[in-house]
Amino acid sequence: MTLFKKNSFYDFAYKRFKKNKLAVIGAAVTLLFVVMAIFAPLIAPYEPSEFFFVEGQNVYNKYAPPSDGHLLGTDSLGRDVFSRLIYGARVTMMVALLAVSISTVIGTFIGLITGYFGKLVDAIFMRIVDIVISFPVLFLLISISTIMKPSIWIVIFAIGFVSWTSTARLVRGEVLRVKQLDYIVAANACGSSSLKIILKHILPNILAPIMVQITIGTAQAILMEASLSFLGVGVQQPTPSWGNMLMDAQKLLVLRDMPWIWIPPGIVNLLLVLAIYFVGDGLRDAFDPKQ
Repeated sequence: MTLFKKNSFYDFAYKRFKKNKLAVIGAAVTLLFVVMAIFAPLIAPYEPSEFFFVEGQNVYNKYAPPSDGHLLGTDSLGRDVFSRLIYGARVTMMVALLAVSISTVIGTFIGLITGYFGKLVDAIFMRIVDIVISFPVLFLLISISTIMKPSIWIVIFAIGFVSWTSTARLVRGEVLRVKQLDYIVAANACGSSSLKIILKHILPNILAPIMVQITIGTAQAILMEASLSFLGVGVQQPTPSWGNMLMDAQKLLVLRDMPWIWIPPGIVNLLLVLAIYFVGDGLRDAFDPKQ
């Protein structure tokens, strides 16, 4: 594509991104989690739902501390915490990426048509955006997940359908700015169709802020999934996710005496979200035309 050819805007943006050390570190950490999620069956020593028993007894080996056989101990049902942590990366990232894909498609579509056509279309859709924004996001997510039977797909669609508003507002603002430029006016004067102008001339030139928004949305989706699963209305057991691994931390005994249960999923959640935010900051600075 001509957008990514040498000495293009995106080529210069890539060079600026490489100079941002935090952004590069964030990208490396994010890639590490992606690899971990893809190759989870090869990395994890056990199946995530495999139960372990006390040797010589028909009793679950619950809350066992870290050992040679279980690097991060076992949980409340005698399952290996390290294996569930590895497989949890796959579930958490799948939820985040699919939810962000849904919200990006919806938000970009609405932003494009409202920004380009304006008038009645803009008024109708922006009022819908205002209504959705007026409700607390977590409240909406909990309501949707409670009304419908909680599952991984309900979580994905719930997050995707309540988090598109920020993308829609961003895209609308960019379209309002771009459509006043000379090349858009010239395309209109030449009789180009609205669809061609939107897809060929406007959309490619507002990809930069959309890419930044995708990174921010991914980090937010990870936190939303963790919150829902922690509250018991997100990804359900026995499917492992970092959010439902933290559910045991609701018990005072676990918080006080069994840090191997809740510290590892908390740390990986923190690391991944920070890494994605660093990538987003790096992209924002790299795509800034004032730099």
